[in-house]
Amino acid sequence: MQLLDIDKTRYRKHLNIVIAACIVALVAGSLGFARILIVAFPDPDGSHFHWNLTGVVLTCVIIAAVLKQLQYHPFMYEVNYVWQLKQALNKVTRKMAKVKVAAQQGDVDAMLAMQFSYSGSRQLWQLDDNTLTMEELGIWQAELDVLTKQYQVTLDLARYDSALLDKF
Repeated sequence: MQLLDIDKTRYRKHLNIVIAACIVALVAGSLGFARILIVAFPDPDGSHFHWNLTGVVLTCVIIAAVLKQLQYHPFMYEVNYVWQLKQALNKVTRKMAKVKVAAQQGDVDAMLAMQFSYSGSRQLWQLDDNTLTMEELGIWQAELDVLTKQYQVTLDLARYDSALLDKF
């Protein structure tokens, strides 16, 4: 995955619309399905928990299918990019302990994975206004910069591919 410049205002606006639409669809769909099921299959005891739960599950499945279908629509470009970025960062995070050890030993791919993680996290945190941990990220970046100077390595994020993580 390559890091791209994303318009923060457009991203936030589209994300808020998607979230609001999902909430409205979940409420309306859950209640609608549950009501139809309750009318079609009434319970003499008056407990309709299983029909309510079925309504929620059915609605969640439909929402997921619609989001999957629309993920490449131009309206969803920024939202989908951030979703994919979070997945890519998650892959690196799961292997970060091994990656850090390899980077300490001079592994260029490990350093590149760390650079991707730090750059992607910085972008993600800025898009989501999560600036509380930026200072900590700066410390991690400085440590990586020391390693790149120590091993005389130049890191090019255009070379990053998640397949690099397979060896860790």
